[in-house]
Amino acid sequence: MTRLISLLTILFLGLAACTPTSGPGQLGADGLPLPKVYKIRGNASKLQFRMLDSVNALRSASGLSPVQLNAQLNAAAATHSRDMAAQNRPWHFGSDGSSPIDRIARAGYPGPLVGEAISETYETELETLAAWMEEPGPRGVILDPSAVNMGFAWFQEKGGKIWWTLEMGG
Repeated sequence: MTRLISLLTILFLGLAACTPTSGPGQLGADGLPLPKVYKIRGNASKLQFRMLDSVNALRSASGLSPVQLNAQLNAAAATHSRDMAAQNRPWHFGSDGSSPIDRIARAGYPGPLVGEAISETYETELETLAAWMEEPGPRGVILDPSAVNMGFAWFQEKGGKIWWTLEMGG
């Protein structure tokens, strides 16, 4: 009898080891796991300075001067992130037809616009920066030698989608 119980215990433990402990999560229409929602918490300036440090590291590696965080460009970026969410589309024009040049002027930035990078994602700011660096347009904005100031902001919807905006000024 003891031998039978031991055999059944070993068989049960063997079968238990073959059972997955957790599933793959929710799958999208493409069969791949849906992205995990990144919730932005804590002090906003920490995230902005983390992005600034990352941008300056990329610029330094390319032999370029660092940029400084600028309050007016941050304000223009924040306005545009919220506006993109309201329009539910990532694009460079505001719901009122404003361009990035219009937005930085409204925010009081005295210099010229170097460029703007935007994104709609569930990813972190550093994953978004990595994606921007893979695209020629945003990469050119981030690594433009004439840039001296940077603005960075986001808007996160309740469902987790994040609208990112990066402004570079000369």
